[in-house]
Amino acid sequence: MRTDVDIVITGGGTAGHTNPGIAVAQALVEAGVDRDRIHFIGGERGNEATLVADAGFSIDLLPGRGLRRSLAPDALAQNAQSVLALLRGIGLAFGIVRRRKPDVIMCLGGYAAFAATLAGVVTRRPVVISEQNARASAVNRVFGRFATASALPYPDTDLPKGVLTGNPIRSSMVEAVTRYDRASARAELGLDGDRTVLGVWAGSLGATRINRATVELARSWRDRSDIAIHHVVGTRDWDDFESVATELADDAIDYRAVAYENRMPALQAAADLAICRCGASTTAELAVAGLPAVLVPLPIAPRDHQRANARELVEAGGAILIGDAELDAARLEAELTPLLADPERLETMSSAAASVARPAAAADVATLILDVAGERR
Repeated sequence: MRTDVDIVITGGGTAGHTNPGIAVAQALVEAGVDRDRIHFIGGERGNEATLVADAGFSIDLLPGRGLRRSLAPDALAQNAQSVLALLRGIGLAFGIVRRRKPDVIMCLGGYAAFAATLAGVVTRRPVVISEQNARASAVNRVFGRFATASALPYPDTDLPKGVLTGNPIRSSMVEAVTRYDRASARAELGLDGDRTVLGVWAGSLGATRINRATVELARSWRDRSDIAIHHVVGTRDWDDFESVATELADDAIDYRAVAYENRMPALQAAADLAICRCGASTTAELAVAGLPAVLVPLPIAPRDHQRANARELVEAGGAILIGDAELDAARLEAELTPLLADPERLETMSSAAASVARPAAAADVATLILDVAGERR
């Protein structure tokens, strides 16, 4: 396996695309690739500029944005501007690829990956697709037919030339989740070690339906001294839900709310059960943490990919699925009451979740990239 190779990693727009790319880049460095020979190409509008720079890798940013799926006049006008920006981005991407002459281009999907991957295909550079979701993105489906290999997060992800690797998670995140024991994680978060702990989150913005159901459940359970709820509300709804913790402060339940939680590994280790969406990184982390979950798919996710992401955990017995439209406090209480009263079932669910974990996914994708680079050499 040769490590004297040049790699371009392209994609971004959201942390769900960018962080797996960074995880693979770090795994490539650990495998012996010089950090200066790994270069990112992303979009100007995403968060990749900050995330990639903070991780210590170089990046070029291209103009462009995703297309809106609407025939409304403002959407059509925005899409016309997006196409023009994409064409400029394609021209810039060709220049970058010709200058760097990468041995492999890793495509993470999303609109930010289109221009550089197209440049790689046209200039006959090997492409490795790295998909994060159980249902592949439009960009990855387009380029999957030209790719040398596709790294799959789930066994049934719909891309050709697939190699099952799992969804890459940064090694620091894997280590952080697995280094905790429950007692130390609860101590860090200030949680009572004798209570049953529910961890609730739905990304940095949060999810209004999950927030409403959680708050009403906490009010219904306000007399339960055996329950703690650590509720990561998200920034979008924080002003509406911030006062609930004060409202319940004198009640038996231990309910605490935060707008954002930067101690997610500790929360995943401290909780007995999670209530959350089923984005690609979330489901991968739940499995690594061995954390049972109630999963609520985002209903507007393209191709209903969040429901597909949840399938492996649910079928293994590590999670329960509730549709977004079905979620309210009454449904949560009906599902959780018998579950939380049965510690043995929670332990079984924890083992089931861990059984589908792929903590070495980033290293496996890195190996796949280096294998493809070696074949080209």
